[in-house]
Amino acid sequence: MRLTILGGGGFRVPLVYAALAAGGSPVTEVVLHDVSEPRLAAIRAVLAQLSGPGAPAVRTTTRLDDALDGARFVFSAIRVDGAAGRTVDERVALAHGVLGQETTGAGGIAFGLRTVPVAMRVAERVADVAPQAWVINFTNPAGMITEAMQRVLGERVVGICDSPVGLAHRAVRAIQGMGVDVGDSLSVGYVGLNHLGWLRALRVDGVDRLPDLLADDAALRSIEEVRLVGPDWARAIGALPNEYLYYYYCAREAVAAIRSAPRTRGEFLHEQQARFYDTAAATDPGDALLRWRQVRDERDATYMAESRRASGAGEREAADMAVGGYQQVALELMAALSGGAGRTLILNVRNGATVPGLPADAVVEVPCLVGPHGVTPLATDPLPGSMLGLLQQVKAVEQDTIEAAVTGSAALAVRAFAGHPLVDSVAVARDLVAAYRAELPGVAAVLGAGVRP
Repeated sequence: MRLTILGGGGFRVPLVYAALAAGGSPVTEVVLHDVSEPRLAAIRAVLAQLSGPGAPAVRTTTRLDDALDGARFVFSAIRVDGAAGRTVDERVALAHGVLGQETTGAGGIAFGLRTVPVAMRVAERVADVAPQAWVINFTNPAGMITEAMQRVLGERVVGICDSPVGLAHRAVRAIQGMGVDVGDSLSVGYVGLNHLGWLRALRVDGVDRLPDLLADDAALRSIEEVRLVGPDWARAIGALPNEYLYYYYCAREAVAAIRSAPRTRGEFLHEQQARFYDTAAATDPGDALLRWRQVRDERDATYMAESRRASGAGEREAADMAVGGYQQVALELMAALSGGAGRTLILNVRNGATVPGLPADAVVEVPCLVGPHGVTPLATDPLPGSMLGLLQQVKAVEQDTIEAAVTGSAALAVRAFAGHPLVDSVAVARDLVAAYRAELPGVAAVLGAGVRP
């Protein structure tokens, strides 16, 4: 079985390959596609040291149709304009006094504007070259890009993220520390959009243990996401928030912390990855793997560092960084779709009637039953107005962004920026559109470089 990874020169590809090489996967061949041959060479050097008996064969190509031909699964992990584009996303937003973050707020809208057209062209090629393939989308903003690709491929596009998995893992570890025997009967109630969701139930043998966890201050403080916003706030909303909700609940503090840092997260990663790619392909493969591990450990340890400093959340715990990430979700998804045992996974899928109050065609992030039949989202409990209202507002922004990217409408782009709760100003929205047009050729190409909207 062939797996194609689009963005195959990306830094996180070795995580996927290592999980495949560990065994138990139906994948026998991995095809890496990237527009950059040097990046492909660097990652190929790392994978050569991860390979072993039974590991999938690896092939690289810069030709999209060649990569897609014969694929059973396609991982889409592209980054339009690379890490350099992310630094612009962040700096333009900060210069206008709003959050500068990769997927949340103004930066996420700019990222989406230039990524949606590329992702949809990829979907069209999948439809022509590998119409039976499942597309597993890693590309950020993951919910928005999954929804855009579904316009072409329907429900054969599924988005994944490791944030809900990490949150659930930490919550389970916390109740185990309280003496709860989880066993095999665990059921997690999670609902939201990508990078905007809540864990609202933690059922063991049919009994929801989340209220007990919320009442235990020490257990709550063991959860990284809770330390970001504080135990009192988790109790006030009656749920455990996804880590990205810090940017909504503590927006002023987040902006101040990021602006005061010497570099944005994007600038840090851009410099770090440039050093890695400049050296990895030309070194001994063993050294390439060592360099990759060093860079990975550094980026994991510094994740959301400025937010943790501002909130007093402290350093990341080793156990939190050891949790299997999106690569494990992807492998479980592939195994179930390929005829393995059915399982429940938190995925980005078409809403239908799963989350009342959101459009049927909206992509939501919810637990789903996965098996040879496909992917079926599970019903969710009704949301309180504070949560549903935020989801509705941000989903409207995502859908305006998709439509702006598809139609080239600068007016819709302004509406998307102005409608986001972390921008909330028509004047600032107009300035953002003009600035992103000027700084990012991808946005200028989508919206046109004409007069100020």
